[in-house]
This record gives sequence, structure tokens and C-alpha cells, in this order.
Amino acid sequence: MENALRTAAYLSKIAERQVALRATGATLLAGVGACVLEIGSGHGHFLTAYAAAHPERTCLGLDIIAERVERANRKKTRARLGNLHFLHASAEDFLASLPETARFADVFVLFPDPWPKRRHHKNRLMQADFLSQIAAKAGQGLRLYFRTDDIDYFDAARAVVMEHPGWQVLDAPWAFEYETVFQERAAGFHSLVACLKGLSRNEVFGQKADPNRGINPA
Repeated sequence: MENALRTAAYLSKIAERQVALRATGATLLAGVGACVLEIGSGHGHFLTAYAAAHPERTCLGLDIIAERVERANRKKTRARLGNLHFLHASAEDFLASLPETARFADVFVLFPDPWPKRRHHKNRLMQADFLSQIAAKAGQGLRLYFRTDDIDYFDAARAVVMEHPGWQVLDAPWAFEYETVFQERAAGFHSLVACLKGLSRNEVFGQKADPNRGINPA
């Protein structure tokens, strides 16, 4: 009985978080064609620089550690960036709470936890289900940018992308370079750019496309 009560309380907290995120997302993304998402935004160094360089884009950063989100929001306030928002949320909760009309233009995953032990690989973000969730919210010319200093995680992430029916690895330059704390500390790193399969050449290289399309079933 005690375990059942704990499970019920845990599920109730998840539901509460998602309700709050749904309201926040509806407010922040109202009237936005497609946003830029960074998962694991830390203290906000990268996304603050990106938002400053792209004032026409709405940028959202997620992190599961409240102190990091607070520091990131202080950076945003000092920079006076109205197009930038940092949220205390997991990717799982955030993606489950998005408004139906929400779309992603670009998604950045920079130096995520590699969960190096084999028994913990299930906790890695770069999984098939995650790719499907992102694809379902694809905006015009959606690209996924993944970077890590862990070669095993990089190889695994690349394999997940290549094996997914909706995604392909893209031979394209990195969209925006800004050295993060993790990147500065790393002896080296590995980068992957991916896009949806079935895109026309115009879509892949950023020209006009349908902003509401998802995975091309062909």
C-alpha cells in the first residue's frame, strides 16, 4: 500500500509539472512560428549568445537543475533579451506539455550526460523515442545539433539517428559556434548534424518550405 501511495504521489507531481509547463508554453509560444530549443542549457552561455545573434528567433532553454536556470535567467535579464526564456524542466516533461501548434526550427543538445555505464544507457537523451518526439514538432528545415566529448556516446547517438526511419545524418556546418564551459574544458569533442528524411534540397539548405510538416512518410 505504501508503495502504491508513493507512486500515486509521484505521478501526481509529474501531472502538476506538466500542467504548469503547458500553461507556460502556451504563453511563451503564442504566435511563434517555430522556436529554437536547447536541452541541458546549463548557465545559459550558449543560448544567450545565440539569442543575441538571432533576435528574430524565439529561444527556449531547458535544465533540470533550478540553480542553473536561475543563473541563466539572470544572464537573460542583463542582456535584455525578450526572445530568450529558460525553464526548469526535463525534456520529457517539456515535450509532453507542448501546445499542439508548437514547432522547432533548431534543437541543440550540447555535452549532455553520457551515462557511461552500460546499465545506465537507457537514461541517455539521444534515443529513438526522443527523435520521434522532436520530428513530430518539426518546423521549416528542422535540424538537430548534437555535440559530446564522449566518443562512445557519439557513436551510439549517430547509430540511433541512422537507424531511425525519420532521420538522417547531414553533412552540414555547425549552425552557431560559441564555446561553452564544457567545450572549453574538453580535450576534444564530436559533432553531429541531423535532419528529417524525405526533405527536398531546398528544405535541407534552409530555403522556403512548409513550416508545419512532420516526417515525410515516403
